[in-house]
Amino acid sequence: MSLETVDFSQLQLKPGQRLLDLGCGEGRHSISAWLREELEVVGLDLGLTDIKTARSRLADFPNLDNRSGYCAFVAGSGLSLPFADATFDHVICSEVLEHIHDYQPVLGEIARVVKPGGSVTVSVPRYFPEWVCWQLSDAYHEVEGGHIRIFKARDLSDAIQALGMQPTARHWAHALHVPYWWLKCLFWGREPEHFLVRQYHRLLVWDLMQKPWLTRTLDRFFNPILGKSIVMYFRRPGSTP
Repeated sequence: MSLETVDFSQLQLKPGQRLLDLGCGEGRHSISAWLREELEVVGLDLGLTDIKTARSRLADFPNLDNRSGYCAFVAGSGLSLPFADATFDHVICSEVLEHIHDYQPVLGEIARVVKPGGSVTVSVPRYFPEWVCWQLSDAYHEVEGGHIRIFKARDLSDAIQALGMQPTARHWAHALHVPYWWLKCLFWGREPEHFLVRQYHRLLVWDLMQKPWLTRTLDRFFNPILGKSIVMYFRRPGSTP
């Protein structure tokens, strides 16, 4: 199981292309994209603490001076992106929109900065696992900075297509994370954390570090059934001049 939600093989990355990771958090997708291909990557987030953490994580990788392109992290808002029209070959917005009250202008900004022929990748929590979390705990979605809506995949896809984007693929991710969040919500606020929550978290950390065949196979098997996130891929019609 990987911490990455996006399947980069869907993007057809090429050296020298520009990629925006909107709502980059601590930089997991930004750094991974740059290490895969020598891109020009910008990770943008409102959270200054996350930006600092992302820069620190990037600095931990050796031999970065020998790579072409760059990976930079900047603070900014998705409601008003500080980039010219048609700047990026790829835009990723992963696990962000569920936190934003007025997300439609953010989609408009994404459509504005992606080049003709470029890709847009959006992921949000899947409806059913997220709905269960909301039923189990009010605090889960009332906490500051938490999730404020549950998306239906069709509605979000329609909103993106209304901006001229063409869908190309979709998949689900992180099925093995679902029981953890259900347990977390069921026992929300307990101090110390409930034994089951602690043990399942240990399992997820072990899986991330060891990457055993069994858990990766289980994750792939259950993703279509119970994946925590839905990931949708789009392309802007046209070709880059």
